[in-house]
Amino acid sequence: MKNVIFILSLLFCETIFCQQNHEKSKSEKYTKHGITITDEYSWLENLNSEETKTWVKNNNTITEEILEKAKRKYNTESKIIEYNKSINNRIPSKKGKYYYSTFYFEGKTLPIIFYRKDIKEKPTKLFDLNEAYTNKNMLFNSLSPSGNSEYLAYKISHDGSDLGEINFFDINKRKLLPDVIKGVKFSNIGWNLNHGIFYNKNNNINKTAIDSTNQLYYHKIGTPQSEDQLVFDASKTGNFFKYYSTRGKLIVIETNKEETLSNYYEASLSDNEFYLYKFLDNQSTDMKFLNYRNDSIYYSSKQFEWGEVRAFNIKNRNQERVVIPQIYSQLLTSTHFTNDYIFCNYKTLNKSYIRVYDANGKFIRKFDSPENFDISFNFYDNETKDLYVTLHSYTTSFKNYRLNVATGEINEFQTEHIQIKASLFPSEYFETKTITFKSRDNKDVPITIIHKKGLKFDGNNPTLLTAYGGYGTVSRAYFSSGMIHFIEKGGVFAYAQIRGGGEKGLKWHQDGKGLKKMNSFNDFIDAAEFLIKEKYTSPKKLGITGGSNGGLVVGVAMTKRPDLFKVVIPKMGAFDMLKFDQFTVGRYHLNEYGNPENKEEFNSLLAYSPYHNIDENTNYPTTLIITSDNDDRVPPLHSYKFAAKLQNRTAQKNPIYLISLSDAGHYGKTASYEDDVKSDADFYNFLLYHLNE
Repeated sequence: MKNVIFILSLLFCETIFCQQNHEKSKSEKYTKHGITITDEYSWLENLNSEETKTWVKNNNTITEEILEKAKRKYNTESKIIEYNKSINNRIPSKKGKYYYSTFYFEGKTLPIIFYRKDIKEKPTKLFDLNEAYTNKNMLFNSLSPSGNSEYLAYKISHDGSDLGEINFFDINKRKLLPDVIKGVKFSNIGWNLNHGIFYNKNNNINKTAIDSTNQLYYHKIGTPQSEDQLVFDASKTGNFFKYYSTRGKLIVIETNKEETLSNYYEASLSDNEFYLYKFLDNQSTDMKFLNYRNDSIYYSSKQFEWGEVRAFNIKNRNQERVVIPQIYSQLLTSTHFTNDYIFCNYKTLNKSYIRVYDANGKFIRKFDSPENFDISFNFYDNETKDLYVTLHSYTTSFKNYRLNVATGEINEFQTEHIQIKASLFPSEYFETKTITFKSRDNKDVPITIIHKKGLKFDGNNPTLLTAYGGYGTVSRAYFSSGMIHFIEKGGVFAYAQIRGGGEKGLKWHQDGKGLKKMNSFNDFIDAAEFLIKEKYTSPKKLGITGGSNGGLVVGVAMTKRPDLFKVVIPKMGAFDMLKFDQFTVGRYHLNEYGNPENKEEFNSLLAYSPYHNIDENTNYPTTLIITSDNDDRVPPLHSYKFAAKLQNRTAQKNPIYLISLSDAGHYGKTASYEDDVKSDADFYNFLLYHLNE
């Protein structure tokens, strides 16, 4: 049957070859900085054309056949469902007066929202999204109660898009309000006490066009959206902005397109007109806003790469002070402010911890996590002085704890209605280690490796290597039933903390972005070579994957060093790096990748752009390119063009598969529990099928 699939793939490629030759007249030639680029597959940028739709449909048909064959052999789905039953629930989220939880139930595609007035109470059903909406491909994003917890605003998106809407629920009357705010994108929900909310408005008509989320509006409860008040408008400048509604103030931070300077505005929430006045002008973006209280701005400075907290009075910029100094080699990943305390999350090579300070920065105490665990701040109870946190690792699901700030007492948290489930496997069943390897330019790059204890390292282990490596993002351990099944069957999982990420501070990011972006890709390739050299695996047993920026990392790795990999699975990646800025949110990422309009940066992009570095004479590894037809963050055209160019070459003998998930967005097909399980199972079925052949 495998030979039949391969023959069908070849026949399919021949069919596509004819179609692509027919479409040559629609290819594009353009010249930049004296270099002429031929884009044979620019016709696939038209997502609504019949040619593109037919091409995608044909690809999906072939890919679904191989996914079905892999499913019949490995049936990972049943194991994922079995393992998921042992996952503990996280502590409910405390927002305002109440504690909120969202639960998915069998046969329900959307979650049901529950709340408690006391954390020890049995949860009470608040409302069922399944009863309110007919579109079952919606994603529930977030919820936020009003100032006195009378109303609940919640954000949903349709078909996986980043574009969504905000709806309102009256908690006391237990009914949905008629207010609906549409066209919301990249927005938090900022309440003005109990009166209304602020939100970011998107004005795009074409979802793949350059993003136009550049207006801040205010909606008053009980009024139509057409009467909403425009509070801040960056549509003429194209500048980026963030806003915060906190402690009676509206704070707006506007950053120029070059991401070098920011202006700070504030307005009183007691003023119905929300008149914004600029209180800081042309500030360096080295200043990262953290909080506002007592007329002081709390921020971190990029001059200190491991992270620290500073403050100054907005009425006197010169009164600046260090609240919490940086701790060298201890990365400050997040800060949480309460009335009395500042809680700081730190990360080291193989563990994380929380340091507690008073409001003035005086150290109170430290709470450590076990090795290889991440610790997450949930909420702080001012009356009991209890800090509620969640611990988790790659091999252990949520473990809830109550930490007392006054006494230092630590207790695992459970109630009659929040029980601790037995672990899937004994704690010593798996081995997790975070070590470092040397990059080609002699940098110590961290890598986390997980496998069954006692596994023999003879180069024959199926292995999955992944990374993200962008935007200064700090990787965190995440529990996945699919990954547990993979390593339980003898696989090795490895996560490389490559440059471009933020795991080793701000410089780690700076050394893997812009003109130095190739460092990030080289680190990933070096990680693969390290795993092979140390005999964890071999090129015949090594698979790689990554999503979004990680998809780009994988695309570069496979085009630069195809000899290292057996299976390649990029997800929602950007592959045409000469045009990335022309679609959706690409214009916000010039600082990360470079500007194609700048000659030096264009040449840097051209040197690694996966789409432009496909060699006509290379047989690339078996590849499954995953994208979503409604992804308006990294539009699917990147994946379509990359797949088409890989497929349409006589040298390509290994199959190149493409799956374009319908009614899904940047995070894939995750609208329901069933969708989520199937997507995870398809991934690991495909991986095991090809790594074990």
